[in-house]
Amino acid sequence: QVKNKAPAEVQITAEQLLREAKERELELLPPPPQQKITDVEELNDYKLRKRKTFEDNIRKNRTVISNWIKYAQWEESLKEIQRARSIYERALDVDYRNVTLWLKYAEMEMKNRQVNHARNIWDRAITTLPRVNQFWYKYTYMEEMLGNVAGSRQVFERWMEWQPEEQAWHSYINFELRYKEVDRARSIYETVLVLVHPDVKNWIKYARFEEKHSYFAHARRVYERAVEFFGEEHMDEHLYVAFAKFEENQKEFERVRVIYKYALDRIPKQDAQNLFKNYTIFEKKFGDRRGIEDIIVSKRRFQYEEEVKANPHNYDAWFDYLRLVESDADAESVREVYERAIANVPPIPEKRHWKRYIYLWINYALYEELEAKASERTRQVYQACLELLPHKKFTFAKMWLLYAQFEIRQKNLPLARRALGTSIGKCPKNKLFKGYIELELQLREFDRCRKLYEKFLEFAPENCTSWIKFAELETILGDIDRARAIYELAIGQPRLDMPEVLWKSYIDFEIEQEEYEKTRNLYRRLLQRTQHVKVWISLAQFELSAGREERLPRCRQVYEEANKAMRSCEEKEERVMLLESWRSFEEEFGTDATKERIDKLMPEKIKKRRKLQAEDGSDAGWEEYYDYIFPEDTANQPNLKLLAMAKLWKKQQQESEAAAMDPDKDIDESQT
Repeated sequence: QVKNKAPAEVQITAEQLLREAKERELELLPPPPQQKITDVEELNDYKLRKRKTFEDNIRKNRTVISNWIKYAQWEESLKEIQRARSIYERALDVDYRNVTLWLKYAEMEMKNRQVNHARNIWDRAITTLPRVNQFWYKYTYMEEMLGNVAGSRQVFERWMEWQPEEQAWHSYINFELRYKEVDRARSIYETVLVLVHPDVKNWIKYARFEEKHSYFAHARRVYERAVEFFGEEHMDEHLYVAFAKFEENQKEFERVRVIYKYALDRIPKQDAQNLFKNYTIFEKKFGDRRGIEDIIVSKRRFQYEEEVKANPHNYDAWFDYLRLVESDADAESVREVYERAIANVPPIPEKRHWKRYIYLWINYALYEELEAKASERTRQVYQACLELLPHKKFTFAKMWLLYAQFEIRQKNLPLARRALGTSIGKCPKNKLFKGYIELELQLREFDRCRKLYEKFLEFAPENCTSWIKFAELETILGDIDRARAIYELAIGQPRLDMPEVLWKSYIDFEIEQEEYEKTRNLYRRLLQRTQHVKVWISLAQFELSAGREERLPRCRQVYEEANKAMRSCEEKEERVMLLESWRSFEEEFGTDATKERIDKLMPEKIKKRRKLQAEDGSDAGWEEYYDYIFPEDTANQPNLKLLAMAKLWKKQQQESEAAAMDPDKDIDESQT
């Protein structure tokens, strides 16, 4: 009897029990020791234990077929075939619809050369599950591999009684064809395939089968039967295309025309696109080109003609028209349309009106080169276009470059150089110079590249990229003095588009050459032109990375100079950026004294207010902003004193307010 029925102090919940059970599952257990079997008695003991384990697993859950298969495969590995059969039979009693089980059972028998047993299993499988095609495929394949052609055919016949899917019929036909049984294959097509699966593609396969074996009359008869079978209600363009191609192979061109026209008259146009396309191809091969072209593209041609008549300068309509003509017409017709299109020169000599028009010439030239293979006409197109352009007002560099590339493809280098030289003489542009230089670089004509760079820089001396590329070319060629002279000329130019990039490239060049003294001089010259904070920081980092013993004093000296130079700078944020860079340097390489000194130089950040004015001069209110007060600036000393006095006054105010809040404490202190 339980005397104390009060609840326990520590309650155990169901959640805690589940969690502890899960944690025990996750505990890593040591692997079981490897056991080496040395005699028959140990082997029998091992077998007994394993069989008991398998049987226990099966008894726990009979429906898990993988346990049965593992058990049978283990018995098979011990050459216990009879026991494995028994296990498979027991498993089939549990679930005879499991496809994997039948397959594993039959594979075991085939692996152990038990042919009759395997036949017996396949027979039972196809009888039990006749709709599983895999059983039939494997059964027929086994019989064929054993050389039992009659047995395999008999299995196929049994299979066909179930009217399976199309692939099964084709497998049967291919089986018969492997043994040269053409008549049997024909009987399959005749008696079964067309009736069971009367699809268009199966009729076409039947006819192609007859054609492949040179029974052309039979093939034609099959196509005719198919046309009669489907009638006019279920017409399919693929059947007529295949029929027409068959007749075309037989050189019966009139029959082909009749077939196409019969189909096109009866099949809706939206469903006959492929038929229409094949008819066009046929007429291109064997018919009157002009006639068929007028039939097929007349509607679209009429539409485009109307568009270009309404607006001859609608170049998008010309592009669509030319695309249509190129796909369906002969070369002379295409040229005629191109000539009509390029005759519509923009009336205003402004480049924005010519941008679409110029692509007519480009497409014309590409058509002559790639499609018509007429190199002389291509050259004439390019030359006519270049003569038409008003080069004094504007030009198109892409046109000159395309012409030069065409001449190079024709292995005519002098003409390509002449074209590019003419372009530079008539209408120099950056793109033209770059394309010409790129061509000469690919040809390894470095002297020509130098001359071109000189002309380029005479034309555009403010282009920093050109100066840099010229210097890099000389560096690659190993002429360091020429490269340095080019850089000197570049930085001496009064007007540059990207001077900071040019100076950086020059400095990097000197650093690569390990000319540290010249690099310092460069930095000093740059600082004479600009006192930008990034230049000072870059100089300090250079001195730090120079790699000599005096690098730290040099770097510190640069920071000192920069700080002095930037005292008069209005941009206080830049000065703060310099001091922060200096402080990070001192934190890494400095001493306690230098760190203390830079901390004293750091400014104090204060919030200020300033009045805003609108564009019309009216008052727009006040805005707050942050300002920096630097301790070393003499001009800021009164501000610092005023700030210190303000802080002292605020502190006194706080003390007096605290005394007023606690008067008793003051009385006690006075009595004491």
